[in-house]
Amino acid sequence: MSCGCCCADNKAEELDKIIAKYKDTRGALIPVLHEAQEVYGYLPMSVQKRIAEGLGVSLADVYGVVTFYTQFSLNPKGKYKINVCLGTACYVKGAGQIFDKISEILKIKSGECTQDKVFSLDACRCVGACGLAPVIMINEDVYGRLTADEIPAIIQKYIDMEAQSK
Repeated sequence: MSCGCCCADNKAEELDKIIAKYKDTRGALIPVLHEAQEVYGYLPMSVQKRIAEGLGVSLADVYGVVTFYTQFSLNPKGKYKINVCLGTACYVKGAGQIFDKISEILKIKSGECTQDKVFSLDACRCVGACGLAPVIMINEDVYGRLTADEIPAIIQKYIDMEAQSK
C-alpha cells in the first residue's frame, strides 16, 4: 500500500502494523487514529486515506472523526506545543493579547507550526486552571497569571533550551 510523500517507509510499515492489529476490531477507528498520530505527529490526508482503505471505512468517516475531536491534528506540531486558554476566565483576563503576542513573536497563527518545527500554537477552551487565568501551556508546563509583557521571556526560555539541546 503506497500513500505518497508523507509516509516514509518505516512510518508506513508502522502504520500498516497498527491497522492490521485493529483490522477486525469493532470501533477501531479512534485507537488507530491515536496510534497513527503518535507515529506521524499529526494526521495528514494521505495517512487518513491509508487508514480508511486499511479499515474498510470511508475517508469521510475518518475525516469526520479527525476534525470532530480536538486531540487529533491535521497540521504538524512543534517540539514545544503552545496552547493558549481562551476560555471565559482566561479571555476576560487578557488571554487574547497573550495569544496575539505569541503569534507575533513566532510569526505563526493558530494551528500552525514554525518552519523549524520547534513551536506550534493552538487555542484551547479550558485547561482547568481558571484560578490562574490567563493561562498558557507549553507541553506539560503551565504558566498562569500572565501578561503579554511576560511572553517574550517565556518563549526565549524554550529557544535557549532548544539551542542547548543541539
